[in-house]
Amino acid sequence: MSVATPTCLDAARPAAPDTSNVTDAHTPAHAPSHAVPKVATHRCRVLQHRAVNTRYRYLRLQADAPIALTTRPGQFYQLKCPVTDDETPFLLRPMSVYGTGPEPDTIEFLYNVTGVGTRALATLAQGASLDIVGPLGNTFTLDTRWRRVMVVARGVGLATMAPLVQRAAAAGVALTAVMSARREADLMRDEFLRSPEARALADVHCVFDSDGSSAVEALEPRVRALLDAAPHDAVYTCGSHRLLMLLQRVLANHPHITAEVAMEQRMACGMGVCLSCVRLFDCDGDKQFLRVCREGPVFPIRDVVGEVDFG
Repeated sequence: MSVATPTCLDAARPAAPDTSNVTDAHTPAHAPSHAVPKVATHRCRVLQHRAVNTRYRYLRLQADAPIALTTRPGQFYQLKCPVTDDETPFLLRPMSVYGTGPEPDTIEFLYNVTGVGTRALATLAQGASLDIVGPLGNTFTLDTRWRRVMVVARGVGLATMAPLVQRAAAAGVALTAVMSARREADLMRDEFLRSPEARALADVHCVFDSDGSSAVEALEPRVRALLDAAPHDAVYTCGSHRLLMLLQRVLANHPHITAEVAMEQRMACGMGVCLSCVRLFDCDGDKQFLRVCREGPVFPIRDVVGEVDFG
């Protein structure tokens, strides 16, 4: 058993004879193949900060550099949450990117207030300063020649998937979206399907805890039926351990489908040094501990060892 060895990830990526249309952790769609995004600390100004609903908040920042040009779907930043009279957060908080642009120096986050750091973050007013570190992590595999992909996500995980959805829509790739929330009022459908292109290409299925439609016994046959009804080239999910395990079972019958998860994990440094975010993976029988922040956060769904609680 080894620690933080990325070789199995390379083997798990689907091979293609022509990779000119494929974007993954090694090939940004919007940058030359030799370009490597530089991780840096950026001083940002708060452009917008507001509540989306009773659970989630939207944060739009203007950075001191054109970070929108080098930030890819699935990547994240470490945010230095402010010290307030009531809260004194110590570690930076990892947060996946909800969107970038249209200006080259703007970036967006969508988050849920859950603890000391995000409570302090929620106090930031328009015009305030905030330091962020990134971009960090890898990105999703997306071949612009694909016909249809599926996204299964829940809660704030929808924000993580939003940039991927926009990238797919821009390439004309159709989308099957399975969106889960506690109740209908918490669902961020408009925030997820942001562009007219995405809304036009999306076949949307909403499920909720409140009516039981998000329960595994109800959702699993629904996902199976959707995959059987139309060919899908890829399936993506984020965060939810329950959804990940569900998709592992379903995808056992679809070995040809590319399947990836953007994993959520508590972490300290965000750069692979502290090893606080390692999780267990089974890569062709080789058990390996990999760092979510460094080798991830995007991993092949089939490689995640199910009994490990990573969320």
